[in-house]
Amino acid sequence: MTRLEELLSWYTTLTADSVKLATDFYHPNASFKDPFNEVQGVVAIMRIFDHMFVTTQNPRFIMHDRIEQHGQAFVSWTFEFELKGKQYSILGASHLMFDEQGFVTMHRDYWDAAEELFQKLPFIGRPVRWLRRQFSVDLKD
Repeated sequence: MTRLEELLSWYTTLTADSVKLATDFYHPNASFKDPFNEVQGVVAIMRIFDHMFVTTQNPRFIMHDRIEQHGQAFVSWTFEFELKGKQYSILGASHLMFDEQGFVTMHRDYWDAAEELFQKLPFIGRPVRWLRRQFSVDLKD
């Protein structure tokens, strides 16, 4: 099993208790960025995952396609979770960079917070959907 496969296996089985195993995969000074967070260091990265388990119910990652080359990888995934009894699903991708020992030094998540999350939420969903319509191209000519 490659380091990438080990990392993705950890993600697919991630629990509140296994968050601490991030130190097995992330360099102590690794960087992490997603639409809501930008942190430096494995301890800060673990706090993001701890927060995920506190604020959502039944979070889980489903890994899809992956490309690995020259010490980096690009992985597509689905993140599923429940929030206040409603099921959500976010499609995204991660760019990962590894050092010579196979530890992640950079982790950048790419996903559209407006499309994948905000427009699905009560209260703010309607204005987000309206705003998206204002900037979309009407191809009916």
